[in-house]
Amino acid sequence: MLERFLDNKMAVATTGFILIIAVLGILAPVIAPNDSYANNILNKFAPMSTEYPLGTDQLGRCILSRMLYGIQPTLGLAMLTMIGTIGLGGLMGLLAGYFKGPVDEIIMRVVDVMLSFPSQIMVFAVVALLGIDVRNVILANVFIKWAWYARMIRTAVVQYRECNFVQFSRCVGTPEWFILSRHLLPSITADLAVLATLDIGWAIINISTLSFLGLGVQAPIPEWGAMLNEAKHVLTTNPIQMLVPGVAIVALVTAFNLLGDALRDVFDPKEAN
Repeated sequence: MLERFLDNKMAVATTGFILIIAVLGILAPVIAPNDSYANNILNKFAPMSTEYPLGTDQLGRCILSRMLYGIQPTLGLAMLTMIGTIGLGGLMGLLAGYFKGPVDEIIMRVVDVMLSFPSQIMVFAVVALLGIDVRNVILANVFIKWAWYARMIRTAVVQYRECNFVQFSRCVGTPEWFILSRHLLPSITADLAVLATLDIGWAIINISTLSFLGLGVQAPIPEWGAMLNEAKHVLTTNPIQMLVPGVAIVALVTAFNLLGDALRDVFDPKEAN
């Protein structure tokens, strides 16, 4: 599997790009040229220079420094959202696909109800109900998105449930928890990996959208969606202030989506044969 991953140039390239972005976010306090919160109204809309490589915003803050510091909340919140959605959706899909019967019916009917509503509108409704807070944004995204992953995982579990190694384990009286954790969960790891990479891209877009609308991360925290919210008022006078975080969001989401497609090729059993 490792050899197949290394042979896939797209998987290696996108993984390297994402790791570089993550490292830049971790090292932001060290490599950022300026304090991301430091205001200097006299330097507002300053052009690119050695002191301000990407110029400054309407408050005289270094755009590059805010971009670097913004990686942690942008990518970090997306990772937390992914862990929540994949964890809850994977658990529900695993239980529904394996036990079937009443368990499957109850979980899938809940999934049908959840999927019957437009996800973005439901996220707005949950955030409006719980209040504007980063934790509520994560909870809203997990609450809305888990159902889609539960259905996807259930489909994979149903296929593996009929395999000989699972049927043999059931015949010899192996405990259910052992079959779930040692047989079925490893079998769907490839599906979880692909879904996780795609989910992070969706989470970045969704969290950035909420921050842009003023419902997510609040100013002056340097988060890419919040930076877009601040830049919308100065689009004509200082376009680079909006272009930089906008291009960064598109590039990072594209990298995760391409990584998901590449991992699907890596884990494809037909390709392995």
